[in-house]
Amino acid sequence: MEFQLKTLSPEAVDRALARAERYRLLNEPGEAQSICLDALAIQPDNQAALTTLLLALTEQFDEDSSYVADAWATVARFRDEYERMYYTGLVHERRAKALRRHGRPGSAPRAYEWLRSAMTSYESAEAIRPPGNDDALLRWNACARLIMRDHHLVPSAEERAEPLLLE
Repeated sequence: MEFQLKTLSPEAVDRALARAERYRLLNEPGEAQSICLDALAIQPDNQAALTTLLLALTEQFDEDSSYVADAWATVARFRDEYERMYYTGLVHERRAKALRRHGRPGSAPRAYEWLRSAMTSYESAEAIRPPGNDDALLRWNACARLIMRDHHLVPSAEERAEPLLLE
């Protein structure tokens, strides 16, 4: 069944985004996502709406891995290079954590790789961060601590294998 969605008024965008943030805090990321999509229909370049949308999408990685593609599409819409690098790291990190929680066979090495990719993105963001903004450094440290604490998070066997010495 198809419905014609109602259009948010431009004057209501800020209030709607505040409500979306509230829904995220209430652990209702689907509601926040819906509100952000309504706001972006009116203001397609609204960076606050993109940020909240991205966070809501990544909060749903446990439910449905198809949200990962939506998250990548959202990251690509950030104007600021620092924001793109930082949120690229966040997508990697949250995907890793979702894989880790699922605990399927072979998921730990995959989660490790996602975490290492997150750390690389955070390093890129750290290099271009605005003065006084150490968010990327904090996220990098959180990933490093997670890897150090969880001994299941290791590279795949292929990556750990020593190269053959040819004589």
